[in-house]
Amino acid sequence: MFDVTGIDPEIVDGVRMSKTNNIMDFLNAGIRAESLRQQAIANNTANMKTPGYRRFDVEFSQLLAKELKTGKSVELKNIEPALYQPKQSPVNSNGNDVSLETEIGEMIKNTLRHKTYIRLLNKKYQQIERAINTG
Repeated sequence: MFDVTGIDPEIVDGVRMSKTNNIMDFLNAGIRAESLRQQAIANNTANMKTPGYRRFDVEFSQLLAKELKTGKSVELKNIEPALYQPKQSPVNSNGNDVSLETEIGEMIKNTLRHKTYIRLLNKKYQQIERAINTG
């Protein structure tokens, strides 16, 4: 997650961002990723009993971390959350690897991240509104 307090909006993790990329872009990207992850979790849960079904997850934070490590200007429009199948979970007798406990745990973590992104984005909008009203 991104802590917006005390951060130059043009620098995140020591990487200078382009003028169009600011903390709000990062928060919006995180919201999109968590929304897609929520859909994947719902789909996994719905297919718990489907023979041969393998669970899906979303790759986003890994892609973002990789982009940040380049030291170049980060273009979030080039970093889209992507569905993938981890295929690391144990498979049961019908070839399915969905575990209700795992999906519930992922749903809880995902919900907390999503709420955090929304709260931070709301806080940023409130800061902008206060700046406009006091100006």
